[in-house]
Amino acid sequence: MLHRVPARHFPSVEPFAPGLAPGASPHMNASAECSILQPGRNCWRVEETQRAAVLVDGGPYFAHLEDALRQAERSILILGWDFDGRIRLRPDVDASESPPLGELLRSLVEARPELEIRILVWSVAVVHAPGAATPLLLGAAWEDHPRIRVKLDTRHPIYAAHHQKIVCIDETLAFVGGIDLTVRRWDRPEHRADDPARVSPEGRPYSPVHDVQMLVDGPAARAVCALARDRWRKATGETIGACRPRSDLWPSDLEPHFANAPVGIARTCPAWGKDAAVQEAAALTVDALRAAREVIYIEAQYMTASYVGDVLVSSLRQDDGPEIIVLMTHSSRGLLERAIMGRNRDRLIRRLKRADRHDRLRVWYPLVAGDGREQQILVHSKLIIVDDVFIRVGSSNLNNRSVGLDTECDLAIEATTAASRRAIVDIRNQLLAEHLATDKDIVADKVAATGSLIGAVEALNTKPRRLCPFEALTHKGPVRPVLGTRILDPKRPFEPLWSLRRKDRERAV
Repeated sequence: MLHRVPARHFPSVEPFAPGLAPGASPHMNASAECSILQPGRNCWRVEETQRAAVLVDGGPYFAHLEDALRQAERSILILGWDFDGRIRLRPDVDASESPPLGELLRSLVEARPELEIRILVWSVAVVHAPGAATPLLLGAAWEDHPRIRVKLDTRHPIYAAHHQKIVCIDETLAFVGGIDLTVRRWDRPEHRADDPARVSPEGRPYSPVHDVQMLVDGPAARAVCALARDRWRKATGETIGACRPRSDLWPSDLEPHFANAPVGIARTCPAWGKDAAVQEAAALTVDALRAAREVIYIEAQYMTASYVGDVLVSSLRQDDGPEIIVLMTHSSRGLLERAIMGRNRDRLIRRLKRADRHDRLRVWYPLVAGDGREQQILVHSKLIIVDDVFIRVGSSNLNNRSVGLDTECDLAIEATTAASRRAIVDIRNQLLAEHLATDKDIVADKVAATGSLIGAVEALNTKPRRLCPFEALTHKGPVRPVLGTRILDPKRPFEPLWSLRRKDRERAV
């Protein structure tokens, strides 16, 4: 199954069309040879990156981020769902070598007279997110500097979240993905059940967590920086001028996965004020999944949206469709998350299983053994890999909120060279090797031997650290979304005057 050449075409299912640019056709990507990335439909821009790397887990990401931050000279701009200056980016080394993040940022501006640091955080993080609320509300000692500005972004609809996780440095590097600079995000790829460095600033241990971030440079990074500067302007009223990009800020010990590759930047923004909705990320998800011929590999915190189910069901019903592997978080936190996200996840899994006539679907959650017990690993990543042609890393969950309510940013690379195709497969094998406590080359060899990614995973899934199937794959039950989903996991902002506001925008057009 894995040896066919992936075709760049889209099966004939109804297109997902919200967020199209004015004048764009929902059928504009139906050509048999067209690219997945379509600016104006499913991404804002496509820009080249000289180098790109996929950083797996908070430990490697934070270490490379600290390296880059220490090289900053003019500008550090951070956008986050949450932020906590008490965390250490490298808690596995002595504090004298890697101090708390806030202290590190303060030391950087004191050492560099032209450096300015701006941090923009979702306003409701002070009550909803895990980081410390008081420093966000009242400030902290490290923030007391004229060239450090920490702002709460209150410019969002009711119940909406600013969910982007972006760090821009000197208009030269951009980190984009699912990892906020806050508590309970750091972990090593080993995800040991008893890692002594995986503790909160108060010293309390937390469960293993798996996540992904992407780093780009070149024109792609400059485009992300422009997006971040525009978000800052809308939130604060301050217009930031672009500084001159540096020649090289790439972390010294980081080997890139991609060279001179096109990067699609996909956004989600709710309709708010005079701004129209932008729903590029959801459209990109649909178009990428439709393009799959061999393998769809997904890592998601949540997968509950019906539009995702529609595409995957259509794929599973094909006689010769792709294998589909989904890795998700198992345990839901909080009553609302269990009632809506957990139950809708299980209902979508059951719906997919009913369509799986050819046994091409697997939905797993990762476990790690330690101290005589098994611990679940929180899957916080938002990643899609399609065949050897496409990879998307970002902040968008596969739920309704990420269609048009929350603010999101994803980066996608579509392979245009043999080297890029090898890199995409290598990243997928690396991710699976981590979950199976083995080596990526062993995964590659097993895929070659079995001709199936599912077959390779099942052959290697024999260690204490393993992937466990969701119960919904075998348990009977409802498949339709739970009552109240439209209110508690909405696709667009809820406002009493929504219909009037929409009519006003239509008249203006």
